[in-house]
Amino acid sequence: MPIRIPENLPAYDTLVKENIFVMPRTRAEHQDIRPLKVLLLNLMPKKIETETQLMRLLSNTPLQVDVELLQVEHVSRNTSAKHLETFYKNFSEVRRDFYDGLIITGAPVEQLEFEQVDYWEELCDIMTWSRTHVYSTMYICWAALAGLYFHYGIPKYPLEKKLFGIFPHRAESDNPILRGFDDVFPVPHSRHSELHREDIERHPGLEILSYSPLAGVYMVAARGGREFFLTGHAEYERDTLKGEYFRDVEKGLPIEIPFNYFPGNNPNCEPIFSWRCHANLMYSNWLNYCVYQQTPFDLTTLPELP
Repeated sequence: MPIRIPENLPAYDTLVKENIFVMPRTRAEHQDIRPLKVLLLNLMPKKIETETQLMRLLSNTPLQVDVELLQVEHVSRNTSAKHLETFYKNFSEVRRDFYDGLIITGAPVEQLEFEQVDYWEELCDIMTWSRTHVYSTMYICWAALAGLYFHYGIPKYPLEKKLFGIFPHRAESDNPILRGFDDVFPVPHSRHSELHREDIERHPGLEILSYSPLAGVYMVAARGGREFFLTGHAEYERDTLKGEYFRDVEKGLPIEIPFNYFPGNNPNCEPIFSWRCHANLMYSNWLNYCVYQQTPFDLTTLPELP
């Protein structure tokens, strides 16, 4: 089954060319099926790129998924105002609605204290709202750090240098979101902060699902699978880290060649796309096992999280 998105969204043509099953909302509305409603709060600077990455993964399932886009009150310098006005909603427009799933992306603000981020108060409102209006929420990278800090008081710690590359991870749980995973699987990371395992293990409401000896805590679950916190970027495409690397080089920023990414550590070689299967499987598992099989048909009866 397809994801439902507007025909004029830039991601639509991209996904159609890749033979991914997308359906315009005008056609989907004539089908007698309730789609899963997923809200994407996109905090990344290159919003069109992030939209496409995540919609590509959400489409890899037999379920019909209706995706809506959400923004915070923040001036974007990398995405046109017309695109945001056309496709994105503000929080005031969705706060009375209910959703099966919510994805909150990362953001390039992790070297700031949380309270220094200009949209922190609005993000806190959204995270609070998610407890009563969303069945399952997935927090990615900086959002994972922010969510764990806001909901559970888990601090983030600065790294001496940017964690950057493709790192091996082990599954430490039989949580359904990891169903079908290999014992060791790769995940991209690009961040300046980390979590400490002992902080999470001291909290009885949190479970570490996946850990890397090199990259640290990757995946944390809470409240029976209604919250997932992912410190990495499984949604990244083949060339995403490549683009980040050359951008930092051009800016003269201190950056090392991404770990385990370019063959022979040669930036002139095409990167190896080693994490795609697990990324697709994770999002498919999330939608199927953690959302579709658990969420109520009538979202207004959503059980509130304590």
